[in-house]
Amino acid sequence: MNWWNEIYSHFDPVAFSLFGLKVHWYGIMYVLALLVALFMAKYFAKKDKFPYSNSFLENYFIWVEIGVILGARLGYIFIYSNNQLFYLTHPWEIFNPFYNGEFVGISGMSYHGAVVGFVIATLLFCKKYKTEKWLLLDLVALSVPLGYFFGRVGNFLNKELIGIPTTMPWGIKVDGILRHPSQLYEGLLEGILIFIILFIYRKYKKFDGELIVLYAILYSIMRFISEIYREPDYQLGKYIFGLSMGQILSFIMLFFSFYAYYKYFSKNKNLSI
Repeated sequence: MNWWNEIYSHFDPVAFSLFGLKVHWYGIMYVLALLVALFMAKYFAKKDKFPYSNSFLENYFIWVEIGVILGARLGYIFIYSNNQLFYLTHPWEIFNPFYNGEFVGISGMSYHGAVVGFVIATLLFCKKYKTEKWLLLDLVALSVPLGYFFGRVGNFLNKELIGIPTTMPWGIKVDGILRHPSQLYEGLLEGILIFIILFIYRKYKKFDGELIVLYAILYSIMRFISEIYREPDYQLGKYIFGLSMGQILSFIMLFFSFYAYYKYFSKNKNLSI
């Protein structure tokens, strides 16, 4: 296990340089995550006969990606960052990938902020194109988890969102301390496991919108568990009952997800499987 334990000492987070710009593995994984999500959307649209063409999904993908990026970045700034005042007075710095003249990329994204951006983008898209949102969101629920897995792999390769110290033999050394590879736990629980559950359950869904609500419930639970092994954001620490910000937001998301499921299940309780 020594090679695995010391993987960061053998691994360069920069994949290659292009015209003087450093391309990180994290960025590659992020792009791969988006492409996998789009591919899965097209796959399930065809396999399960969703009424959406490839061009329709590609258009929706652009809308959603803009919403996700804006929401994720703004969510990070207003939830996790300690520099809100700086960004409010220097808004052009929010998406500035340069620091002291050097290209460093944009770091700091919030999943829960991305969810808000995604929801807003979806509602606007459905209103513009007069599309029923719940069926479309069920397709999203099937498409996102596998892509999400690659996003967490990107976090791991970028040596960010590190885990808490451990004595387990599969721990990863970070600055001389053996830590849980919490990013991979998240990828497996929040990505692969949720995908398997929804893939199996999709044939038994009782109403449009059930899959996306189940996804939100499952993600909230898996994220809450994963956060147990993840080092809290250093600028925030832990809050009431020793919960991290990620766990608090996941609990809030879980509450609203159960409420949504109860509301729509009650409305559609007479539907057969």
